[in-house]
Amino acid sequence: MEEKIVYFEEPGIENTEATLRLAEERAKARGIKKVILASTRGEVARLAAKQWADSGLKIVVVPHQYGFMAGQRFPAELVSELTEQGLTVHFGTMLFHTENLYGMDTPRVMANLLRTFCQGMKVCVELIFMTVDGGHVAPGEEVVVVAGTGRGADTAVVAIAAPSTRLGELHITEIICKLLQTKQGMPPPMPPPEKKP
Repeated sequence: MEEKIVYFEEPGIENTEATLRLAEERAKARGIKKVILASTRGEVARLAAKQWADSGLKIVVVPHQYGFMAGQRFPAELVSELTEQGLTVHFGTMLFHTENLYGMDTPRVMANLLRTFCQGMKVCVELIFMTVDGGHVAPGEEVVVVAGTGRGADTAVVAIAAPSTRLGELHITEIICKLLQTKQGMPPPMPPPEKKP
């Protein structure tokens, strides 16, 4: 099997439209009906609602949990607006930020490990757990998940969903697109291939 992966060289909101297009194309190609979407301030959710209006996709929008930062950046009026359009908005516990509750580093280690792919990959996995735990996605359901780095979307995957209590049942089966840069920055340049005599 061969499939294309798109890599974005720089983070930024300018990657969002392409990421949403690529996610929709892959969902249609795989017969996937549900997309989980990260949206901190609502911009990505608004764009997805508009861009996917006639797609038939069920969209679950996941903002930051309440109390993660000072104030909730996802506008309250947007929750009603998106709900009227048929989208679901879920505020759940961000499981990779619970070290202060449990007094251990495991959530941070998990997050940092996933960030070696890119920030968006960490968010994708976290969103899957949050939406299955919240009852919006069924365990074993195939979904497309869209997330990003800072502002906008730049990462999308196909996954088999699982709840946070069954980590081993979660599978990232395809990477649709991702940021080339990881949390640690851009990868070092590869040396040129050795010339054979």
